[in-house]
Amino acid sequence: MDQRPLIRYPNTIPGIFVRRLNRFTAEAMIDGQLEKVHVKNTGRLKELLLPEAKVMLQRSDNPGRKTAYDLISVYKPGLEWVNIDSLVPNALVEQYLETRGYDQVKPEYTYGKSRFDFYMEKDGEKYLTEVKGCTLAADLNGRKIGLFPDAPTERGVKHLNELAEAAKAGYHCSISFVIQMNGIRQVLPNDETHPEFGRALKRAVDAGVKIVYYQCRVEADSIEIISSAEKGQK
Repeated sequence: MDQRPLIRYPNTIPGIFVRRLNRFTAEAMIDGQLEKVHVKNTGRLKELLLPEAKVMLQRSDNPGRKTAYDLISVYKPGLEWVNIDSLVPNALVEQYLETRGYDQVKPEYTYGKSRFDFYMEKDGEKYLTEVKGCTLAADLNGRKIGLFPDAPTERGVKHLNELAEAAKAGYHCSISFVIQMNGIRQVLPNDETHPEFGRALKRAVDAGVKIVYYQCRVEADSIEIISSAEKGQK
């Protein structure tokens, strides 16, 4: 990879997590003051957003907002910093795709009844990929792996079913997992949380959909893709 995709956040400040109020809002201590902050991820994050966890926040430059800060990363022992910004995976993958020699890269592309994150073309061949961010880790036989999803996702199942149909129609299709944690190279379906997602993933792979894993280096105020690996039909 000649140029690694990188997101670096300006205007950051450390804090201590207090509690989550709802899907979008939490409380954190910043410079000794209790502040309401925006959570940039609607997932459950119950393994990460724990009382007294160290967090990194970004000050908003919008004076009209109800919350002055965005919660972008959480420190978890064993993983170090975990990025929880749900906008980051697409931004990183778009940077990556722009370096891969495609003739065109189009975000938010409608195929069938779904809107996919990216459509690409190269030498007359058509490509579709759907991007998922992974923030949940587990230990498997002494090594850490990612799990997806952390909450049931009917939308994710729908995307996999549509990707399988597109693959049968001749598209080069993939589901791309951006692992927003350090030291993890692979993501497995979280069958305990949503078994149908795992079944849909298997059907998609059997239809020719590839799985792409993006390994990342995560720091408190940045995230960078450092490698990618692809898995297809056996």
